[in-house]
Amino acid sequence: MSALLPSLLAGLATAIGCLIVLLTRIPGRRTLAVMLGGAAGVMLAVVILDLIPASLDTGTPLETIIGTAVGIGILWVIDRAFASRTVTSPFHQIIAMRRLGYMMTIGIALHDLPEGIAIAGAYAVGGKLGPLLAFSIALHNIPEGIATAAPLQMGGLRRSHILLINIIVSLFTPLGTLFGLFLIQVSPQHLSFLLALAAGAMIYLIKDELLPAAQRMSMLWCWCGVIAGYLLLWFSQFIAG
Repeated sequence: MSALLPSLLAGLATAIGCLIVLLTRIPGRRTLAVMLGGAAGVMLAVVILDLIPASLDTGTPLETIIGTAVGIGILWVIDRAFASRTVTSPFHQIIAMRRLGYMMTIGIALHDLPEGIAIAGAYAVGGKLGPLLAFSIALHNIPEGIATAAPLQMGGLRRSHILLINIIVSLFTPLGTLFGLFLIQVSPQHLSFLLALAAGAMIYLIKDELLPAAQRMSMLWCWCGVIAGYLLLWFSQFIAG
């Protein structure tokens, strides 16, 4: 059960992103590019240096391949279910922004479930993998909170309601962790699959969400963030031994 608290903290990073919007100005394009790129770099390092090797160590190459494909597929389906429903109403922009915010909230909540499962698998392996993965997901969740809160605020929703919505979304990460812990308890031989699923989910987030969003903000600062995030995690592992 030690995975639950880090999972909850990683989920609450969504609420931190929301508070940034509610209490301050939305960060500038360069800052957002570095944040998103940094989250992508950290996730990439976690996938390459930890998740894939741990999956191979605890199972077979076939399990790793299938789990990775399933992780990518789950998030692909979720994205296709919500990305195509962006609302742009020429009649009532406020209502359009509010609806957009709600749909983004649902999509992000569904994204958080497999992330929580990933944290459960990482903590089951032991060592530094669990905290590293929880940290990378927390970095990723801050911009998600910003992306959720901004359209809701532009849609005229009360600040208290926006914060409450983001707190509820934050709980989906520990909910996924609870489900992951249950799966591991019932069927521990599937740990390799869960780790690979986490890797697949992270790969999808990097390629189809974090990098494109960061590059739209600033190509240069995006890649500065990616390199810095990767090197930060690599260096921390090098120091840890």
